[in-house]
Amino acid sequence: MTSIRVDKFLSHVGIGTRTEVKKLIKQKKIKVNGRIVIDPGLKVDDDKDQVSVNGDIIRYQEYIYIMLHKPKGVISATEDKKERTVIDLINHPMKSKLFPVGRLDKDTTGLLLLTNDGHLSHQLLSPKKHVAKTYYALIDGHITEEILNKFRSGIVLDDGYACMPAVLKLCSEGRKELKIFKEWDKHLEIVSITIREGKFHQIKRMFEAVDMKVMELYRHQMGSLILDQSLVQGQSRELSQIELEELKTGDMENV
Repeated sequence: MTSIRVDKFLSHVGIGTRTEVKKLIKQKKIKVNGRIVIDPGLKVDDDKDQVSVNGDIIRYQEYIYIMLHKPKGVISATEDKKERTVIDLINHPMKSKLFPVGRLDKDTTGLLLLTNDGHLSHQLLSPKKHVAKTYYALIDGHITEEILNKFRSGIVLDDGYACMPAVLKLCSEGRKELKIFKEWDKHLEIVSITIREGKFHQIKRMFEAVDMKVMELYRHQMGSLILDQSLVQGQSRELSQIELEELKTGDMENV
């Protein structure tokens, strides 16, 4: 990082607006290398200088990558006048700069990535990249070999759009291993489904095309990134360096 004004530095990492930072400076709550800052124009270099606010050391991060276990009832947006958003669930000084990579429906749970890295977001969402996304779904209907073959061939949606081939499997992992869909009627079936597109309500519409209904939907994986099972709904954490490197360099189609 090159030298930057201390008020701009602290504003970037989410401490407050530059006006709010200047107020903290007047209150003598900001220090650089142990010395109280009196000039908001003081230049700092995060590689060399130690900046603190109220005694807490502040580190500069250009990009933030956060994994969220999205709960029901929260929308995948940065702000909304009526609804609670996924940003409201994040506890990070730079949360105001984050945005969700794609979206999960209000009633869908599971993995959601939030970042301020527009390039990575584009790589994951670009229709040309065909990034694999795996979900678990609770289905009202009976999965037959014919249904499996239809998904393998590519379901045609109600508007005539022909989906790419999807991988549909009957499974019990959602209930036993992932501890989701804890309460479910025995006539419902748990499936995993991997798609490489992101059409509006795509999975629900795919099952509607074969006269079935999605009762619950949970995203487990996006590209190489798998939801940390230690995170309960509403909890989040930053990606590890390994997770980030794999997400950036991995083969996003073949997961």
